[in-house]
Amino acid sequence: MSPTDPAAPRIMVTIAASADRHDPEIARRRNELYPATLVRHGAEPIVLDETSTPAERTSAFAAMNALLLSGGADLDPSRYGRPGQGATDVEPGRDALEAEAWAASQARGLPVLGICRGFQAINVFSGGTLLQHVDGHIGASWGHGVAKTHPLRVAPGTRLARILFPTNARGGVLQVNTYHHQGVRAADLAPGLIVNAWASSPAGDIVEGLEAADGRFLIGIQAHPERTESTPAAFERLFAVFVDAARGPLRRR
Repeated sequence: MSPTDPAAPRIMVTIAASADRHDPEIARRRNELYPATLVRHGAEPIVLDETSTPAERTSAFAAMNALLLSGGADLDPSRYGRPGQGATDVEPGRDALEAEAWAASQARGLPVLGICRGFQAINVFSGGTLLQHVDGHIGASWGHGVAKTHPLRVAPGTRLARILFPTNARGGVLQVNTYHHQGVRAADLAPGLIVNAWASSPAGDIVEGLEAADGRFLIGIQAHPERTESTPAAFERLFAVFVDAARGPLRRR
């Protein structure tokens, strides 16, 4: 399906403002992976960063059929009522954009997918907190070397397990990339969310996947599945199911 097809679901994607990054060209290429992945699965992306105008935001919130919160810098700890204890390179302007987009998506009951920072944002916006530094989970940044990886244990019976292991909902273990230095412990998890994936760390087991307990399409994954060179092919099903979920609000129109 072409992204210009009127039947294509429109998915809002929040990204970092690439011009503000240390390496704007790398940031631009990294940002482009998100909409390219959605187009590959038949969606039409609506891409915004913190420089977007109020009018652009209002238009995107009204038009979107789903929301993708992408990766990036740390959330400001004040968002979850904590002092800075390891958070670096925060982006308050992006936090504000994503909080607005989150509120709009929840008001309309839209599907939401969060990746890395987006996974953490879902937890924070839902009332949870973050561990502001996790040793050993970040390697070379994207575009500057081979990805660091670790095993991801997908919890049996979860929606994520059914997506990634469609013939065996008992879950399993996949090797995923790891580009984060913050995380979510069981005690940090927001009400209304359940854990669908775990990974080991020096801080103990940490949550690396979450989803809504009530069955809504609300999934967060700490890894970066849009970076296909370091991601198991099974994650293409996650994007396919997400885009299909976005067609639900479109059909209701």
